[in-house]
Amino acid sequence: MSEAGTGDSDRGLADKASGAYRVLARKYRPTNFSELIGQEPMVRTLTNAFATGRIAQAWMLTGVRGVGKTTTARILARALNYKTATVDRPSVDLVEIGEHCRAIMEGRHVDVIEMDAASHTGIDDIRDIIDRVRYAPVSARYKVYIIDEVHMLSTQAFNGLLKTLEEPPPHVKFIFATTEIRKVPITVLSRCQRFDLRRIDASLIKADLARIAALEGIEVEDEALTMVARAAEGSMRDAQSIFDQAIAHGGGRVDAETVRAMLGLADRARIVDLFEHVMAGDVAAALAELRAQYDTGADPAAVLTDLAEFTHLVTRLRFVPSAAEDATLSEHERRRGAQFAERLSVRVLSRSWQMLLKGIPEVQGANRPLSAAEMVLIRLAHAADLPTLDEALKSLEGASSPSSGPGGGAPAPQNGGGNGATAVARSRVRGTGGGPAMRLVEAAREAAPLAPAPQEETAAEAEPAVPVKSIADIADLADRHRDMTFKVLLKRCVRPVRFEPGRIDVSLTEDAPRTLLNDLTARLRSWTGRNWLVSLSREEGGQTLAELEAARRESAFLDARNDPAVAAILARFPGARVIDVRIPDAPSAQEGDMEAELPDEPSDDDND
Repeated sequence: MSEAGTGDSDRGLADKASGAYRVLARKYRPTNFSELIGQEPMVRTLTNAFATGRIAQAWMLTGVRGVGKTTTARILARALNYKTATVDRPSVDLVEIGEHCRAIMEGRHVDVIEMDAASHTGIDDIRDIIDRVRYAPVSARYKVYIIDEVHMLSTQAFNGLLKTLEEPPPHVKFIFATTEIRKVPITVLSRCQRFDLRRIDASLIKADLARIAALEGIEVEDEALTMVARAAEGSMRDAQSIFDQAIAHGGGRVDAETVRAMLGLADRARIVDLFEHVMAGDVAAALAELRAQYDTGADPAAVLTDLAEFTHLVTRLRFVPSAAEDATLSEHERRRGAQFAERLSVRVLSRSWQMLLKGIPEVQGANRPLSAAEMVLIRLAHAADLPTLDEALKSLEGASSPSSGPGGGAPAPQNGGGNGATAVARSRVRGTGGGPAMRLVEAAREAAPLAPAPQEETAAEAEPAVPVKSIADIADLADRHRDMTFKVLLKRCVRPVRFEPGRIDVSLTEDAPRTLLNDLTARLRSWTGRNWLVSLSREEGGQTLAELEAARRESAFLDARNDPAVAAILARFPGARVIDVRIPDAPSAQEGDMEAELPDEPSDDDND
């Protein structure tokens, strides 16, 4: 008989003997490392450590609720104290039940002390542990202290534990568990071997729930298991608890409709239909679908959460088509998600995602969740009809350039006459397979009166262009406009990458303010009278102006020290040093030299 089968048989016999019902989370709690699900890296590390005798003195187990931290701690205590008729050493191969195994797994062994740090937070509780670690174990090989939620200990308690934790007696082992690893002092973490227990994949949770259903003799639908696995969010304990509740709710039979009604979830197929209505901008159909799901028991916040998950799925399928192979996806989601990924742009999907992230908390905190959810859908549908930024820019450019020539539309108005031009830009993204239009963009703008023809502009009316070809030119503009603070930031934080007319690519230093690029764009527009596109480049870029000035200054100091006259002065006056280098105005000096070398012009007296 397999090890897992032996454990399941023991559980069944224990239940029959006691006559009491045990919840699934306790009944099917792992009893050895082979039953742990989704924690293979940790199991491999512990297996190698036990095989080579490199057993740590303390372990730190961290992860979200329900991934098996306390269970792993008990299994580890069992492995440390494993003893059978043939094996008397620490081992992770827990083939059969040892002398201490059952008592340890049930939490009643005298040498395995479990403490909840949430209710024992003070230094007095730690002093009690320190006083008792000096005594040898009563019957087991090691005295094991399991401290759950260790991050709840006070600062004094942590400090009191440090010395014992660093140099514990050879017969003592510590196992800590926490969900808030950032709250544990680094001095404690450095003395422990740390294991990060990962969230369990939904497909693994679904497979284990199917195994439990078979052992319990429960008839369950595959879609129902998928819903429970999703709702657990990586926690096996949560999944087993929800499944236990679903069994009781359905009277021994678990189907998708039962789980959906119990959890207040919406039908995934209807979520896809709602997504289609919203992306098509059909507000009436979207509101009707939301009301229908609400009448069947779906929670409005849960509907929007599922809508956000499907939006994320469509976006992910656009870049990773292999994501459709996820076992937790239904065939409906897989097929229609791929179709939406081909039709919708990333900008539309990203905008919808951001609006849903903002709208879900609004619905959760609203007094009337359904009304709040309807307003979120209205905003989403309205945004689906709006043009993207690129489309809006193109429509504005088209409005500012009137058509001319045969069939080009109305002629351009004369100077001082006409009421302007109206630009209407339509952009349609049609679905494949004969589906309805997914997006319709129709924006109209009243254009401003056209500017006079270029040949009619006078030189006085034309604003002179300000040349900007380098970071130094921008620094000169800042100096000219007396913006010293921005000039300092520009010289210290901006590395040039590429300069083009109207476009600048730069990289920033680590200490650059987050708003520096926006400030640079605004100031260039104000100082030069034109729009500039300032982009952050991934390239390293050149040196900053401050670095260039520092290099030139260092070069000047080096040249000064190497000068024979300066070197003689430094040697003549011990302790003297060069603190500044000033270069005279070279052109003025040259002009003065030239004037001194010019011969005097002949005078009339000389001619005489």
